[in-house]
Amino acid sequence: MRHATAGILAGLCVSVCFAQDDAIVITATRFPEDVRRLPASVTVISGEEIAKSPARTIPELLNSQAGFTMKDLFGNNASNTSIDLRGFGATGPQNTLILLDGRRLNDIDLSGVQWSAIPLSSIERIEILRGTGAVLYGDNASAGVVNIVTRSPLRQGSAVEAFGRMGSYRTVEGQLFGTFAVDRLGVNGSVYGYSSDGYRANNRNEQQNSSFNARLALGEGALDLRLGTDRQDVRLPGGRLIQPSIGLDEYAADRRGAQTPLDFASRDGARAGVSLMQRFGEAEFSVGVDYRDKDQRSYFDFNNSPSSRADRLDLTSLTPRLKLPIRNHTLVVGADWHSWRYRSRRADRPENFERPANRVTVTQDTAGYYAQDTVELSRATLVTLGWRSERAKYAGDDIADPASPACLFCSAAPSARETQKQHAWEIGLRHALGPQLALFGRAGRSFRFVNAEEIYENDVFFAPQFQILRPQHALTHEAGVEWRAGGNALRATLFRSDVSDEIHLDPFTTGVGNTNLPPSRREGVELDGSWQATGALRFTGGYAYSDAKFREGVFNGFGTILPIAGKTVPLVPRHKVNLGLSWDAMPRTRVSGALTAVSEQVLDNDEPNTLGRRIPAYSVADVKLAQSFSWGRLAMVLNNVFDQKYYTYAVRSQFTADRYAVYPLPGRTLSLTAEVALR
Repeated sequence: MRHATAGILAGLCVSVCFAQDDAIVITATRFPEDVRRLPASVTVISGEEIAKSPARTIPELLNSQAGFTMKDLFGNNASNTSIDLRGFGATGPQNTLILLDGRRLNDIDLSGVQWSAIPLSSIERIEILRGTGAVLYGDNASAGVVNIVTRSPLRQGSAVEAFGRMGSYRTVEGQLFGTFAVDRLGVNGSVYGYSSDGYRANNRNEQQNSSFNARLALGEGALDLRLGTDRQDVRLPGGRLIQPSIGLDEYAADRRGAQTPLDFASRDGARAGVSLMQRFGEAEFSVGVDYRDKDQRSYFDFNNSPSSRADRLDLTSLTPRLKLPIRNHTLVVGADWHSWRYRSRRADRPENFERPANRVTVTQDTAGYYAQDTVELSRATLVTLGWRSERAKYAGDDIADPASPACLFCSAAPSARETQKQHAWEIGLRHALGPQLALFGRAGRSFRFVNAEEIYENDVFFAPQFQILRPQHALTHEAGVEWRAGGNALRATLFRSDVSDEIHLDPFTTGVGNTNLPPSRREGVELDGSWQATGALRFTGGYAYSDAKFREGVFNGFGTILPIAGKTVPLVPRHKVNLGLSWDAMPRTRVSGALTAVSEQVLDNDEPNTLGRRIPAYSVADVKLAQSFSWGRLAMVLNNVFDQKYYTYAVRSQFTADRYAVYPLPGRTLSLTAEVALR
């Protein structure tokens, strides 16, 4: 957002701000901050870069950045898609904190972020903070923070925008966006719809979203109101089974087929929030109150032994914070109070939800307090010191109904109560060697608490249990150098993260199917840069080397105790390369492209690395051709140009030693988009 001429927006930098000295300001730091004051690897994907990209979803966009990998089960509008930053593998979604306008989207279940509830056309920018954020946000930020910033409602004038897309597999997508601003009040809103048959059989996906935002400028502050809803209905085709010992290979025989032709899931979500920000001279105060809920239903046939769930989850948050500049110090202090309530009805079929076999309730109340001080030792040297203390209070209850039609020897888990405490700290240094070159380094401790679905499971005798696992914690060290000059930039980062008590699904052990894994280490190198070759031609690139291994310990696999010291953590590729280009071939014609190449990976559930099969290496290229007009833009996008046959996720069987399932992704797809703007 360009600097406003009036004082209405003074101090309210809510988008990437390009000042005369090319400063880039972000808000993932709880208050607006110049990235050149941060001792961390920070990337900002601007709205213009999002428009250029051939990516169709947020995970695809993040997958084009160094350090990220994407696990996509179906390739249908990011349903059942997760992202992983810095090599956490299967637990990546629980170790990277996702924010929407500074409010957390990570839930205390395993359903993952509803990416399709945030269309790319509604985003102003995406802020990525690698390896940092645990002091400011606490739980889930071990690998870093991704803050998705939507378009500001406080803009002068009025506009209506329409976006439409048609593509392969009977895909239809559309969004209508409107904004109106006058004097000190601005509002915007959108409605969005998506439908597609999907690449796989039994994978139809339907999505509807709506949003409304309002901002009232109050002198040197602002009052914000945010409302939103989302709904998704998706069919679940399952994996393609492979078992060499009996000659089974469904992937080769019919990669588009459905293993589970009757399975499906739905989700209804709503969110509401209000926040106040006010400046008092150089000091800033902000407080937000937010509520979010979702209602999820699912059905899994399991070869005529069906299982259905109706899960309800709601979150209430209060997040006050204060920024105090004092001489050469900038102190940020705050508190985060989150209250979660998870209720699950479990039956055999959806018609029995009114009288389920089990009613499970888990509550989690967290209270976190933090302080972070940025000290300007000189004009060239900044030091950051931070500390956070957080408490999580759990309560778990289970009620069984022996008279339920869904009850077959059902029983209730004994109630559980527990309080856990954790802390995070960080020390960072950034030193400018000149106006274009800087060094940075940091060390910190992060943590993760167990979530609701990780504490309730059946034991080997199918009896339900609660087990509240120990909190996970990690010690991370990193150092880097970056150079920026106009539109050109280079950055190199080295990192190491030692993880203890990692919380992970473990289908092999007795008792609850989750455990604290033996100690592990993630270390690697991240290189990324951009080159403005000419006024019309721009190149971007990135490379990540990740070495994720268990440091010690054993694993119970198929009833055999196996050593895993030195073994590779599943779902972490050692090498990943990203290349991108954007070429303004003519004043109104733009060609952009992206290439992602990923090395092989160990399958999920194969911690001992004994299967003898890996997820094969793959490379995918995408191309976009866009033509601008006075009224908007038309574009053609070709994804997976070379029709690569690949998959990004595969899981080893829990019961049969050489059986595993793979999740094929679409081949070459074509889509046409149209954007119309009336101002």
